Amino acid sequence: MRADNSHLIVSAARRRAAATRRRAASALRRMDTTGVVITFKTVAREAGVSRSWLYNQPDLRVEIERLRGRHRPVPAARPVPERQRSSDASLLRRLEAATERNQRLEAENRELRQALALALGERRTADICGIHATSKPPAARAIGPR
Repeated sequence: MRADNSHLIVSAARRRAAATRRRAASALRRMDTTGVVITFKTVAREAGVSRSWLYNQPDLRVEIERLRGRHRPVPAARPVPERQRSSDASLLRRLEAATERNQRLEAENRELRQALALALGERRTADICGIHATSKPPAARAIGPR
């Protein structure tokens, strides 16, 4: 009959469990010291353990939740105080001004497209008829500086 060596297996399992717990606790301390964001995922990755294992360790779970709450990220931009916010009237005026500007730009684009079409048509007519103008075409003179 073989000797009962199960105590060796149990002993090895206990050593592995203790080493895993030390790795997790060490990773947690290191992350807290360096200011790394602490979550179950980051601690598990740093310690080389699973998240489910961390959730099943009551003391480590409490510590992770405590540190996670302490290191809540501060929003990058603080909300604008009520007295500094734009009023509805101000926003409406800005919208009206933008709409007017868009309408002016659309009208200017229409004029420029028409002038370009006229100039290209005159140039094509000149090319077909063999006319070589030495001055600017009439459409180009009409566009001129504003």
